[in-house]
Amino acid sequence: MNLLQVVANSALLSPQKTFLVCEGRKITFSQFYERIRRLGSGFDAMGIKKGDKVAVLLNNSVEFIETYFAVASRGAVIVPVNSFLKPEEIEYIIADCGVKTLVTSGEFSPAVREIYSKSPASLKDIILTSPVEGVNGRDYFSLFSGLSAADVVISIDDLAAIVYTSGTTGHPKGAMLSHKCLVSDVENSKDVIAVIEKDVFMCFLPMFHSFSFMANVIVPLFCRCKIVILRSIQPFTKVIKNMLLHRVSVFVAIPQIYILMAEKTIPFYVLLLNSMRICISGGASIPVESIKRFEAKFGKPLIEGYGLSEASPICALNPLLGKRIPGSIGPAINNVQIVIRDDDGGELAAGGTGELTVKGDNVMLGYYNNPGATASVLKDGWLYTGDIGKKDEDGYIYILDRKKDMIIVNGMNVYPREVEEVICRHPAVAEANVVGEKDEMHGEIPVAIVVLKEGAAADEHVVRKFCREHIANYKVPHRVEFWKELPKNSTGKVMKREIRKMIEARKKQV
Repeated sequence: MNLLQVVANSALLSPQKTFLVCEGRKITFSQFYERIRRLGSGFDAMGIKKGDKVAVLLNNSVEFIETYFAVASRGAVIVPVNSFLKPEEIEYIIADCGVKTLVTSGEFSPAVREIYSKSPASLKDIILTSPVEGVNGRDYFSLFSGLSAADVVISIDDLAAIVYTSGTTGHPKGAMLSHKCLVSDVENSKDVIAVIEKDVFMCFLPMFHSFSFMANVIVPLFCRCKIVILRSIQPFTKVIKNMLLHRVSVFVAIPQIYILMAEKTIPFYVLLLNSMRICISGGASIPVESIKRFEAKFGKPLIEGYGLSEASPICALNPLLGKRIPGSIGPAINNVQIVIRDDDGGELAAGGTGELTVKGDNVMLGYYNNPGATASVLKDGWLYTGDIGKKDEDGYIYILDRKKDMIIVNGMNVYPREVEEVICRHPAVAEANVVGEKDEMHGEIPVAIVVLKEGAAADEHVVRKFCREHIANYKVPHRVEFWKELPKNSTGKVMKREIRKMIEARKKQV
């Protein structure tokens, strides 16, 4: 089954049932199917063909979801763009995969104007859901007025989406996901959380994030459930209000939200009237104590899972029914294998600590236009995740560490190398190293250690301001420390582990 068939099947089985609710607007499954067919015809009239890349830079909205599936309906490839990125980061993505069309809105006017002025070679059209002054773009809503286009033959093995992940080498990499990758991930995970047709989901996490879009859009679409769309998580009172108003039963969020809800004073009527059936946490690990406090307060199961964009993204989940172990990410989902391996690639027995490797139809085809990076993580059909963990006798998996240096800030991946390269572009900086520091509110925060050039001057404000000009705000170091030198081994490699130890020891002394 491809993505268009998923939509068609839901429209056939539940035509009059409400699928999307957004700011008072309601769309049924049959209306949604009709709209993406018409929008797809509009794309066809623009000359968008099978295999063309269409980027979407929008906040949570009906238009985001319509664009995603309308692009898929034409056999084209959707490229969701992180809405927190700066123009030069977006320009890189457009150039890297040859984006032909960008769908965006006036909410991103400064970035869109800058991209438009630079006219990336591959970019032929900009489609606007709301005007951007100075940008001659096509009106999104005008694309619905055309005649139906001929169907496109779409194989389940065709490329459906390219999801960009922060890169260890300074640039993000595009994980290529086929229709089979995405649909199989739904089929393999939906039964673990026992989704039923009466369930109501609420999407307030950013739709560009692979976890959010899979858990909050594709799963409920497949299972013919209602989705309540919120454009933002702020203010959080709006999340609570809509949860009660729409009787949300499946609540999907990142750890920081559950930690906040566990600690925050909640009005008694919220606890009394909440209709949550299951709560799912993803994007990063959540402390066991926070799980216990949340469940004690709300009386609802909080289930932790695990995934990564390269695997569409869900790989493991604690089951709703049966044994659930707080602190574990649960066993692998149906039809997905997770094996713990040593440094030589050998499979480890239960209890052994090593790298998590994943195999299944959900695993990506590779990184777009990057065979070297692909070969480093895809070996004999197995995806080497870079995460360190162990598995018990019952197949329950525990994440212990990350082989990679990735930092997770509020569920968003930050790779130190990317931030380090930006800092080193500052004329006063000789060397820079970025590490993650545990933080109760954000999960982790990036901390930069900077060595200045001899005779040069800069302070924390200068370095952070420079970073904000070039990278997304969530990647900007929360703290900048200035050291005379960085600890290095005999070969001159910076020892990140030693830096972390020194920072941690200093915190304990305070």
